[in-house]
Amino acid sequence: MARKKPAIDTSFVLFDVIYEDGRLTSNRKVPGAELGGLDGDAPAKAIIEAQDRKIAEMSGQSRGKIKSLKRSANQ
Repeated sequence: MARKKPAIDTSFVLFDVIYEDGRLTSNRKVPGAELGGLDGDAPAKAIIEAQDRKIAEMSGQSRGKIKSLKRSANQ
């Protein structure tokens, strides 16, 4: 009898990010498996900051500090 592989959560949650300088980026993807539990959406900030560091490294332009983030309405 064949064994079933465990299901892998491949969903993403989209966030709108507001930076301290007033810029807004929409629909930033964060893996759904990283969210929830006792921390709720708190891990999303660290994940998006890591994405921003990678973008800055590749482009040579810093994104700045995140002021706030919330789930996008377009989900």
